[in-house]
Amino acid sequence: MPIHPSGEPAVLEKRREAGSDFACLARKMTAAGLMRRRPGYYLVRMSLIAVFYAAGWAAFVLLGDSWWTLAVAAFLAVVFGQVALVAHDVGHRQVFRLRRASAWAGRIAGNLGIGMGYGWWQDKHSRHHANPNHVELDPDVEPDVLVWTRGQARAAKGLPRLIGGSQAYLFFPLLALEGINLHVAGVRALADRSLKQRRQEGLLLFTHFALYLGALFVVLPPGKAVAFLAVHQCLFGLYLGSIFAPNHKGMPTLTGDDRPDFLRRQVLTSRNVHGGWFTDLALGGLNYQIEHHLFPSMPTPQLRRAQPVVRRYCQELGIDYLETSLLTSYRQALRSLHDAGAPLRSAVAATEA
Repeated sequence: MPIHPSGEPAVLEKRREAGSDFACLARKMTAAGLMRRRPGYYLVRMSLIAVFYAAGWAAFVLLGDSWWTLAVAAFLAVVFGQVALVAHDVGHRQVFRLRRASAWAGRIAGNLGIGMGYGWWQDKHSRHHANPNHVELDPDVEPDVLVWTRGQARAAKGLPRLIGGSQAYLFFPLLALEGINLHVAGVRALADRSLKQRRQEGLLLFTHFALYLGALFVVLPPGKAVAFLAVHQCLFGLYLGSIFAPNHKGMPTLTGDDRPDFLRRQVLTSRNVHGGWFTDLALGGLNYQIEHHLFPSMPTPQLRRAQPVVRRYCQELGIDYLETSLLTSYRQALRSLHDAGAPLRSAVAATEA
């Protein structure tokens, strides 16, 4: 490779003169046509999900008073997860060019479709994208129920302090509650006067709850209705949490003024999951987490094509680019959670001694 008189590889010197590292990569993506919207893809995807959504509820009604409806609950848990992934893509402006169209599509899919407060989620998710894994700035690593760093563990009180020492073992069981958490958080956000279109959000959200609970308790006797509710919501939460868990959990965390440039901030805190078409389908394209964080508005089907370009570019710059299997990503996340809880286990051991 040619060397610049400064001792720097000439290709890097030329790239620096042309703009930031990220700006150069962004030009590559645009030149390759990877930022263009894919309306045909999203039309087919959203239509299929709508068909499966309707088919699931039709099967629920046709089966009626039967324990086989629990199989429908499991099916609809997956469908709800796919609806959430569509709301995610809509929120990133991957589908529609206009902000208004994106917002309404997001509210219909999120609030009305699955009972998730779209406005609350979008605000939270945008802050996460701006500063992934930054302890003070990323809401996804705030010490709510779990602690993500040893520092958070030392300062933990209440429930995080109680379960933090064994949180790695409780992680997946707790994910089963994520669906309920989304509903509760969406309702609580309605009290925030800064929430945009608060009345519309609330109307759609409570319409979902009324139709959902009404269908359960009209079609099924109380015991089976509660069983359906538990199976559906727990599997929905588990599926949704399992989609997002591999993306950043167990990756480096940032604190204070530790904020690298945009390219490194996104790549170093994210993890890709390799696999075939089934992985792409099950994880909704979020297995290309590095590419998604670098280019949030890039349509999902373009991420696979962008990956080799981004990976090669990172190799040229000497930036670590992590890609693992799905099981390995879970192991790394659980290992990180176990390590974060170490101070709490030490405190318990010291008390018992």
